[in-house]
Amino acid sequence: MKFKISKKFAIETYKKLKLCRRFEEKVIELVNSNEIYGTTHEYVGEEAVAVGICSALELQDFIMSTHRGHGHMISKGADIKFMFAELMGRANGYNCGKGGSMHIAEPAVGILGANGIVGAGMPIAVGAALALKIDNKKNIVVSFYGDGAANQGVVHESMNLAAILKLPVLFVCENNMYAVSTPASYSSKLKNLSERAGAYGFEGLSIDGMDVLEVYNTAKALIKKIRSESGPFILECKTYRYSGHFTAEPVLGLNYRSDEEINLYKAKDPVISFKNILINQKICSAEELDKIDIIIENELQDAVDFARNSKFPEPGDALKDMYSTDYEGIPQKGWKS
Repeated sequence: MKFKISKKFAIETYKKLKLCRRFEEKVIELVNSNEIYGTTHEYVGEEAVAVGICSALELQDFIMSTHRGHGHMISKGADIKFMFAELMGRANGYNCGKGGSMHIAEPAVGILGANGIVGAGMPIAVGAALALKIDNKKNIVVSFYGDGAANQGVVHESMNLAAILKLPVLFVCENNMYAVSTPASYSSKLKNLSERAGAYGFEGLSIDGMDVLEVYNTAKALIKKIRSESGPFILECKTYRYSGHFTAEPVLGLNYRSDEEINLYKAKDPVISFKNILINQKICSAEELDKIDIIIENELQDAVDFARNSKFPEPGDALKDMYSTDYEGIPQKGWKS
């Protein structure tokens, strides 16, 4: 199948896919070497969803992320230097080193934040969409959530309110088949979680979340429709995480997926698949893409070095920026654009 995409779009998309992949792999290395404290939730394998969705957005559009949000951040334009600084607890991280992996935010590029509570970002996204509607703005909000979050009560409440008020929000369900170790096939009897949209009075669609071009083209059309005040929409992207639910899973000895299943989805690797498309259709040469890989490795190393050489927060600043009264005067040093 011949794809009609420009070389510029092809290169930008490949860069984002590869940067999301290598960022996450580097994070795993840093967690295992105790340079990042605690655990993180890997996005390896799901990159096509974040890149495809965010590539269809404008800078002024907003996203609300999840506990598995690094790919969303990078795809929307966050700087990996300040992401690594945040993950490593440094004062010049996006949240001054106090938020960590699950709470990175950067309003300057439309990132309203991530959320460590499953499904808790949904009402925030709906609130932002309501604000946009009140202000008569044409921007939209994307609310990412997983198959596990789909069964949370607050998700039902948020979708119902978005439907009633006809809000400009795209609900993107990243169905990676497991909520920790619980299969989505067990937690819901629906084949497609997008079918729930009908109960609220709007539309839904399920697509292959491993195919970045399908995600992008679908999202682009839906976002255009939502901007014309069509109201909310559920887009279920069926994807797969190659790593565990979080970085501590190997230590815990969790074993709930077969090697056969994992290998089946690795054969659909979104990064490798897109790279092969570009080479086979002579949009880019292998040498060109190899050069991009080298650039990304250098960017990663520079970002990690930046974080390593950055200072930790001062003990006296522990409560700074923790309350709404401290918000006056932002941007502060941890809010980089």
